[in-house]
Amino acid sequence: METLTTESLDLKTRLNLETAQIEWQALQRFFAAGQLLWVAPSEDLVAVGASIAEDQVEKIKSLQNSEKLLPVDDATALRWAGSNTSLWALVVKPFILVQEPTTPDGPLSELSN
Repeated sequence: METLTTESLDLKTRLNLETAQIEWQALQRFFAAGQLLWVAPSEDLVAVGASIAEDQVEKIKSLQNSEKLLPVDDATALRWAGSNTSLWALVVKPFILVQEPTTPDGPLSELSN
């Protein structure tokens, strides 16, 4: 019987297993270091992470140009800090991708305001 290891899994499966929810407070130092990238709710966090890990330059540029992958800005950071928002996070060195949990009506943090 073959033992399942992280190395034997494809990239998207590995990234999916490494995705977790984390509170904003734990991410603040990475924001200060410029390492946080916001992923639009319309995008698949794992797919965006795979694009970065695989250095898919055209896909990444397309996401940035359409404002679906951006550095976390100060206003967003302040909003998240005010409520210590819990975010989905995925490390794709040297970045941490973050995405707000959503409902069919939009991001949870926007619904609570």
